[in-house]
Order: sequence, then C-alpha cells, then structure tokens
Amino acid sequence: MCNVKCGMMEKYKDYVFDFEKLDVYQMALDFTRKAFEIHKRVPQVYRFSIGGQFTRAALSIANNIAEGSGKPTKPNRIKFYSIALTSARECIPMITLLFSENQITKEEHKGLRSDCLFIRNKIGKLIKSQK
Repeated sequence: MCNVKCGMMEKYKDYVFDFEKLDVYQMALDFTRKAFEIHKRVPQVYRFSIGGQFTRAALSIANNIAEGSGKPTKPNRIKFYSIALTSARECIPMITLLFSENQITKEEHKGLRSDCLFIRNKIGKLIKSQK
C-alpha cells in the first residue's frame, strides 16, 4: 500500500500551486509571520484581544488570496481577493493600537503599515486584472 501512496507523494512533492507563484501571496505570508512573532511576545492582556485579532486578520489575507485563485469565475475570484484586501485594511487598527500601547517599536509600526499598504495595493491590482 505504501508503495503506491509513497510514489504518489513523491510525484507531487515539488508541486507549486498557482497562488504560491504570486508575489502578493508571498508578501502576505511574510506579513503573517511578523504578526505571529508579535503575538508571541505581547503580554497576556493583549494576546487574546489585539494580538489574536491581528494574527487572524493577517492570516486571512493569504488564505483569501489562495482561495480566490482557485475559483473558476472572475466574480468569485474578485470576491475572495476583496476579502483579502479588507483583511489587510483590518490590520491597521491593531498595528496602531499595538504601537500606542508600546507593544511594537516605531520602526515596526512604520514597517507593518508599509507592508499593509503595499499588500493592499498589490491585491487591488490583482482585482483590476480580473475585470
């Protein structure tokens, strides 16, 4: 049994999904990694409120890009890409609150906001390409 299953797994081990080739997807993954790193270090009082919401919103960006790319019609792809765009915008209040509560540095604040803007712009272009 393993021979067949192992052979199939070996055949697909280097397979790359279409969305994995998108720069914006890779940027979203990197942004999500940053969100998780921040989540790990913030105190409990912030971890389950701001930190949890931040990680969920960040992860939603990459997830919706992936899900949208698999939809067969442009309107369905646009729907999921639009959700990804909204999730990128949703990260801004958490970044602002984390900074105002001294949980991230000024440099992190600027960098995260810049990342969100860049991702949002790339998703906007992705949406325009579907119209």
